[in-house]
Amino acid sequence: MSRGCFITFEGGEGTGKSTQIALLVKKLKTTGLQVVETREPGGSKGAEKIRQLLVTGNPQSWSPLAEALLISAARDDHLRRVIAPAIEDGKFVVCDRYIDSTSAYQGVGGSVNRELLKALETHVVGTYIPDLTLIFDLDPKIGLDRAKARAQGSEDRFEAKGLAYHQKIRQAFIDIAQKYPERCVIVDASHGVNDIEERVWQIISDRFL
Repeated sequence: MSRGCFITFEGGEGTGKSTQIALLVKKLKTTGLQVVETREPGGSKGAEKIRQLLVTGNPQSWSPLAEALLISAARDDHLRRVIAPAIEDGKFVVCDRYIDSTSAYQGVGGSVNRELLKALETHVVGTYIPDLTLIFDLDPKIGLDRAKARAQGSEDRFEAKGLAYHQKIRQAFIDIAQKYPERCVIVDASHGVNDIEERVWQIISDRFL
């Protein structure tokens, strides 16, 4: 059986990733593909428990280093129980956030040592690097306003870190895309939902279908 495909969606808050993931997964399934939709932090039973520690509460409740360690623990469980088995079973895996979010949020936004983050990534992720990463780019002020408008429950810990923090995150994602052009494609998230959906489908079709 051939190895499956691993696609990740990245970007700041309120960029519309979740909406576009749902639309893409629906389209992929109409082609007859087996698709697994998942997210980070979370995606597995154990990782979802860790997610609640990370995305709720006071922005200062965890240091950036603690965030990185918690995310790595969640990722280990998620990867072993969900992502890796699906890929090895020949399925398409579409994941909302992955290693690039850690680099952006904890590495650039939180100034966690890059070598430490790389070591964690190497030991936890191994060969499970995405085949394609779509980076949704949007003015952080617009994104934060969108995130507040659609806020559900109390998962707003990162949104509460302020505009300056999220401006750093935006630039971090742009830098990641420039560093890994063979893997990353920037998607302008300022357009309408339908236009972005068409753009995403074009990228996926050109690469994999």
